[in-house]
Amino acid sequence: MSSTESEVVVIGSWGSMYASRVRIALAEKSIGYEFIEEDLSDKSPLLLKHNPIYKKIPVMIHKGKPICESLIIVQYIHETWKDGYPLLPSDPYLKSQAAFWADYIDKHIYSGAKKFLMSKGEEKQKGVEEFLGYLKVLESELGEKPYFNGESFGFVDMALICYYSHIIAFGKIGNFSVEKDTPKLFAWATQCLKRESVSKALADPNKIYESLIEFRKRNGIED
Repeated sequence: MSSTESEVVVIGSWGSMYASRVRIALAEKSIGYEFIEEDLSDKSPLLLKHNPIYKKIPVMIHKGKPICESLIIVQYIHETWKDGYPLLPSDPYLKSQAAFWADYIDKHIYSGAKKFLMSKGEEKQKGVEEFLGYLKVLESELGEKPYFNGESFGFVDMALICYYSHIIAFGKIGNFSVEKDTPKLFAWATQCLKRESVSKALADPNKIYESLIEFRKRNGIED
C-alpha cells in the first residue's frame, strides 16, 4: 500500500525514540498504519515535503495531512480517536501536569545524555552524574505509583519509556545501571515492557549501543 493510499502513515526510523513514542500511542488506540523507514543520511522527498521546517522524524500523515513532533502527534491521536484507551487525563489539571513532565523529559533526557556521549574522562563522568540526576528527579515524581499517572499507563509513561532502550545503551557507555541506580524506574520500565504496544515499538538496546559506539569512534571520542 502506498503512502497516498494509507489513512495513517508514520515516517520514522528503527532507532528513533520519538518514532517509537508515536508507534506506542497508535498501538494503544489499535490504529493500523503504514511505517516508512527514513534514511536520515539521505532524507527523502516525502519527509522534506511533509516536514519542511525541521526536516525531522517522526511525521504522521493522516488523510494526507502531516502532523510533526512526537508529543504533538500523541496529543493529536488522543483527540482524533476518542474511543478506546485514553492517552491523556480528562482532568485539565492532571493534563497540565502530564504535559509538564513530558516536556521535562524531552528537555533533559537526550540533551543530558549527549553531554557524556560526546566526552570522556572527568567531563564524561560529570555528564553521567548530571544525567542520573535527571532520572532521579523522574523517579521521585513516580514515587510508589505503578505508572506516572497512577494506576494506568499514560502520556508521561509514553514520553519516557520510548527512551528506555537508549538509556540502557547509555548505561553501558556511562558505566551506570538503571536497575541499581534508579530501581523504581527499573521496576516501572519492567512493568511498561509487559505491554505489547511498548515491547514491539522499542529498538534493541544492543543495536542502539553499537550505533553509539560507532558514533563515538567516528568523532574520536571512544576510549
